[in-house]
Amino acid sequence: MSTKSKSEKPGKSKGLLGIGIVTAIAASLCCITPALALISGIAGAASTFSWMEPIRPYLLGITILILAFAWYQKLKPRTVEEIECACEPARSVGGEDGKKPFMQTKTFLAIVTMFAALMMAFPYYGDIFYPKADKQVIVISSDKLQEVKFNVSGMSCSGCEEHVIHAVNELPGILNVTANYEEGSAIVKFDDSKTSKDEIVKTIDATGYKVKK
Repeated sequence: MSTKSKSEKPGKSKGLLGIGIVTAIAASLCCITPALALISGIAGAASTFSWMEPIRPYLLGITILILAFAWYQKLKPRTVEEIECACEPARSVGGEDGKKPFMQTKTFLAIVTMFAALMMAFPYYGDIFYPKADKQVIVISSDKLQEVKFNVSGMSCSGCEEHVIHAVNELPGILNVTANYEEGSAIVKFDDSKTSKDEIVKTIDATGYKVKK
């Protein structure tokens, strides 16, 4: 009976780690998707997972709890009974030399933890995947200069901001673009003889985020 319970633990542990990886990725899908959309050229997919932003704290909490439990299980001192019961299964599972499979080692758990941490932190460094536009300084008359604030829905991190900024900067006559996902806004300064407010709205909408009328 005890041997059976011991042999079931590795499977349960792998299952928990699998859930931890999935929740870590899911927690940042709303920010990973815009970067993937830009790289793949599928702009409209950028905001596909923006609906997950409200549940992000819960997914982060689940991931942290799973990893904390996995490390507790790995680092807690074993009782004499556990050591004695583990000897025979270790040889049958790990081979003649009794070595543990790699997926049951601390090294594997450390790799999983680092990967999960990178996924959870993606919103804080995701903007590095967006190329920075080098804008030329153009002097125009004040009667052609416009600055418009657009209310944009669907942005949930700095990566979303960069996606909007990158798309708008591709238009001619754009002098400056800033975006703020917390405020849900984008401010665009442009030469209205070369582009228009309607063109900017179409460009933002094409990214998958939507300009609220």
